[in-house]
Amino acid sequence: MKELNANNTFILAASLCVATLSAKAENKACERPNVVFIYADDLGRGLLSHYGQNIISTPNIDRLFKQGTAFEYAYGCMYSAPARASMLTGYNDCRQGKWNISNGGMLKNANNYDALEVVEKQLNPTYTELPTDDLLLPQVFKKAGYTTGQVGKLDWGFTATRQQIRKHGWDYYCGYLDHQRAHVFYPSFLFENDSILHLPKNTDPTEGRGFELESPENYKKRWNMKGKETYSQDIFLDRILSFIRKNQDHPFFLYHSTQLPHGPVAIPKVHPSIKNRTDLSEIEKEYASMVLMLDEHVGIIIEELEKLKLIENTIVVFSVDNGHETYYTTDNRCRKSPNRDMQGKRFDAWEYPYRSELAGDPFNGNDGLSGKKWMNWEGSVRVPLVFCWKNRIPAGHTSKQVVANYDLIPTFADLLGVNLTTPKDGVSILPILTGDKKELRKERMVFVNSPEGPAVISSEHWKLRYNKQRNEYRLHYLPEDYCEENILNDKYPKIVEKLKKELEPYI
Repeated sequence: MKELNANNTFILAASLCVATLSAKAENKACERPNVVFIYADDLGRGLLSHYGQNIISTPNIDRLFKQGTAFEYAYGCMYSAPARASMLTGYNDCRQGKWNISNGGMLKNANNYDALEVVEKQLNPTYTELPTDDLLLPQVFKKAGYTTGQVGKLDWGFTATRQQIRKHGWDYYCGYLDHQRAHVFYPSFLFENDSILHLPKNTDPTEGRGFELESPENYKKRWNMKGKETYSQDIFLDRILSFIRKNQDHPFFLYHSTQLPHGPVAIPKVHPSIKNRTDLSEIEKEYASMVLMLDEHVGIIIEELEKLKLIENTIVVFSVDNGHETYYTTDNRCRKSPNRDMQGKRFDAWEYPYRSELAGDPFNGNDGLSGKKWMNWEGSVRVPLVFCWKNRIPAGHTSKQVVANYDLIPTFADLLGVNLTTPKDGVSILPILTGDKKELRKERMVFVNSPEGPAVISSEHWKLRYNKQRNEYRLHYLPEDYCEENILNDKYPKIVEKLKKELEPYI
């Protein structure tokens, strides 16, 4: 038993896997904490009012930052599929062979068991499994006696199977098993456990796919609601609340990989707070409404935990898979495709990075950082991350420790007393969350991948980016170079050489 001293202290009892709070210098046993993890999709940090967003207000997500501990230098991945795989396995996405990314669209028409079984027979033999003693995130919770549930996008890959979901340790599942289908908002069917969840009134052949270029014609197509009876997020919210209610008397881990605010732009109604704004185009209002719906759903989930008197024994984690992406284009105002600035100059991954102000993005979705989804710039891989546990985790604290999405497994294994017999790339950040330590071990490296090449960020906030096509490295010091403009190779050659050695296994 290890005692952790802080203003709000608690004791980790490994034998019981129980967290104990001492608010008045006396021990009070509490149940193992429930964990609710909300993983937003393509939500650039600049879209949150916590980071200064002034068009969209996100009070419920902001509340988590006020009541919990956040990380200024938190890293996801270049895009969503490897982000979910990395988070669930505890391995960075530069590694080869830890998981396989299957083709997407394989379950596009698998709305009956015959079609589903054909795809499963094709996929299951090619599925790369981790060794039996190598735990995934839901398996960590299973070992600690938890009930596990996943709602939303598939856990990893571009196509998953029912057998794969069960092997990964999920007791309950509702959502998509195909990455392509996970980007439609009025699906004709979903999967719930081993069953196909048919939505017969969703008959729109596009299944709610929007059109990024704003035009009168595309506006009419987006708002033609024929065959769009049920919005996917409404189903997911219902299943999340049902899962919490059903398992309120037993420790649970709930993972919600939401579609919001990933494109295409699709929303049942424009949010009343921005409906009459004249400074936004119609498609921008719709996209903003997707962000606002995400925030409202976070609020509803927290409200349910409070109503059931679970909030004091529930850890709420909020994060994002990757950096910002734009899903709205208006002529002479905002550009997404082709990937150019407002003067027509093409953005790239090395010399001319995407920035919101250059692309005409009215929301400044990447918070002024360079880059967006798919690259190794900070705007591509640096994401919001906050842990909230009432009276247990320090409130309103922001750590500058460099952390990654693949730190979740070691952190929760540490909390619950689960032994990880196979070393992970991630490290436990529990000492920071408990207030026991301000920093982790002195030396720590976080790795992120991209089609152009990997990058490494050190615990001292040095970042070395690699471009494989050019066979070129660039060194940046992030605290003094927010936009990664200053190349410091010549000034700090020893740091370059040190970080190059760290990257060598991934090049």
